[in-house]
Amino acid sequence: MRQGGLVGPFPSTRGRLPNGVIGRPAIDWEQRYRRTVVISDTAATAFVVAAIGNFFGTRDAANWHEKWGILAFGTELLVLAALAVSRSWAPGVLGQGAEEFRRLGRALFMAVVVLALGGIALTSSNIKLWIFVAIPAIALVTMTERYLLRLWLHRQRKEGRCLRPVLAAGSPATLRDLISRTRRYPHLGWRVEAVCTTEVHEPGGDHVDGVPVVGRLTDVAQHVRRDGYRVVAVTPDPHWSPDRLQRLAWNLEGSDAEMVVAPVLMEVAGPRLHVDAVLGIPLLRVSMPAFTGGRRAVKEVVDRMGAAVLLMLFAPLMVVVGLLVLMDSRGGAFYRQRRVGKDGREFTILKFRTMVAGADRARAELAHRNEGAGLLFKLRRDPRVTRVGAVLRRYSIDELPQLFNVLTGSMSLVGPRPPLPEECAAYGPDIRRRLLVKPGLTGLWQISGRSDLSWEEAVRLDLRYVEDWSLALDTVILWKTLRAVLHGQGAY
Repeated sequence: MRQGGLVGPFPSTRGRLPNGVIGRPAIDWEQRYRRTVVISDTAATAFVVAAIGNFFGTRDAANWHEKWGILAFGTELLVLAALAVSRSWAPGVLGQGAEEFRRLGRALFMAVVVLALGGIALTSSNIKLWIFVAIPAIALVTMTERYLLRLWLHRQRKEGRCLRPVLAAGSPATLRDLISRTRRYPHLGWRVEAVCTTEVHEPGGDHVDGVPVVGRLTDVAQHVRRDGYRVVAVTPDPHWSPDRLQRLAWNLEGSDAEMVVAPVLMEVAGPRLHVDAVLGIPLLRVSMPAFTGGRRAVKEVVDRMGAAVLLMLFAPLMVVVGLLVLMDSRGGAFYRQRRVGKDGREFTILKFRTMVAGADRARAELAHRNEGAGLLFKLRRDPRVTRVGAVLRRYSIDELPQLFNVLTGSMSLVGPRPPLPEECAAYGPDIRRRLLVKPGLTGLWQISGRSDLSWEEAVRLDLRYVEDWSLALDTVILWKTLRAVLHGQGAY
């Protein structure tokens, strides 16, 4: 039995349970997927190393074996060894979350350090090529390959395949929440097939949100032994005392089942959670959110440099869009609006104008048609939106001028949605935590449905970002933003 995060390691063997019953055998797709990732990483690394070695080695064919062959072979072995040491192939991180890419980046950085130290020790003048060309190329190819494999896996899960059977145990309310989340996010790979709870009238006859109740909380291990569930998800319930949880863990030993315990701090996750043993007691340590420090300084540099590069790349497009806006309707090319940024400081946001001139004054007349969630004002078919504006909104092109806000420091590339002053005036203390960081050009709200989200869900995603921010999470959000923009879901 393994204990871990939301989706744990892929079992490698078929477990024999204490009573001699053989549980459900390991699901074939888990082993195949892990094997595919390992083979793909190896092939990608070999391809990049061979391509670079052949290209530069042909210029010095006489000394190929001495100067290039050994370095090429050594670089490939070093990268693969670093991937193994960093546990980049650990089944528990494959196919979801930012941790997979975080470990991949950590492994490649480790390879760079070892190569650099080796070059200094051997006084090799050729080592720079492998540090500054080969490793970045390997990073680009392997991360792209991992992402494509993840897309395939997520597509399979949305179609009901490649899912782990889950037995959930807890109170009915927390079970409903868990079942709802697994159905809403099938890419996580869980399918709750049965539940155990305290409120059982007739085992097998009751249901929790359509999932059959197979027994009481005291029957969990028995059902795992009989049916071989792969995940035992324990949700909060007064029944679960430390002794009972420990006894359940003991009863699951030797099985293929992974025991997952949901903490009370449901919205705190990622790098802020640490499990420590203090005086022999396992404690869940929650570190403070990182609002300052070295990582924030790195984020600031990345924001400014990224905005500068993107402005240069999109400059021709922005010129064309500006002209189209001017030709489509009267008014300027840009729209300026006051928004609230970090620590409640107001700033002027820039966007391409997508509505007719004087649209703000007409908002009061449309208030009764508001389709926005919570404090937001949104209309799917807003009569104030111009023809060009509708296209710009669908693909978020109207937000490109906000790169100037990022460049000047009032916004970030990734962060919570920048709110209006009137929205902030109605914020409670909890929601005001969104203002602890800079608002972003994109964020979790952007890749999760945008205007289709409920107000509560949008706030939850913003607060989750504030609490669990990391550079790896920013990278994943930026990557997923491209797909969200191309699909245009929730944009109006």
